[in-house]
Amino acid sequence: MAAAMEAGVTRLFRVGGAHAVAALAYGTQSIPRVDKIVGPGNRYVAAAKALVARDCAIDFYAGPTEIVIVAGAGRPEWIAADLIAQAEHDPDARGVLITWSRPLAARVVTAVSERSAGRAVVRKALTANGAVILARNADEAMALAARFAPEHLVLERESLAKRPITAGSVFIGPYSAQAAGDYAIGSNHVLPTAGAARYRGGLSAADFVRVMSVQRVTRAGLARLAPTILPLARAEGLEAHAESIEVRLK
Repeated sequence: MAAAMEAGVTRLFRVGGAHAVAALAYGTQSIPRVDKIVGPGNRYVAAAKALVARDCAIDFYAGPTEIVIVAGAGRPEWIAADLIAQAEHDPDARGVLITWSRPLAARVVTAVSERSAGRAVVRKALTANGAVILARNADEAMALAARFAPEHLVLERESLAKRPITAGSVFIGPYSAQAAGDYAIGSNHVLPTAGAARYRGGLSAADFVRVMSVQRVTRAGLARLAPTILPLARAEGLEAHAESIEVRLK
């Protein structure tokens, strides 16, 4: 709300959930219909956005949240802490470690079990959607991560980032905690989930800009283009298209 005020927003509705998506998409007595709905949410918000997408533009499928960590070494407690931090968002949150180190995998599982004790949402999320995947090597681990196309991709070291990457946001190195991206390091945090990173990045100013083309052609210019336009129009069987050019040149 403070950001909205600083940005000069003149009207704000404190509403949320699937019912708010419906209200914004179709309008109510108190909430006007909008042209586009953006932002993340739980499974109900994501489903609501998908349902209204034919009638109201949306940004992308954004939620539930997810993290994929690729590491062959590192402190198990730190990796476990990142998985747990992501899992506390939502029972549907996804947390995955991909590693080629069996000892590291075992230590992370132990650390997660210890650190998640007494955290019901975390336990539920990681039990349903958490995994530790043992890859053959770093190349296979990165290939698997690219297939996930996760919202957040955490890489143990810089060299891993030189391989092909598909993700909403990438965090490189042991101190680049994903939680830092939530609050302080400047990265946008409305990000594609459920594989949507395969075809687009996170929310940006471009999502609020209308892009259109504007054409101006002179008579001389149209005459020069006619030898290209007329054969193509007639090849498609669109005689009226060709005539709309010829009538201007007679």
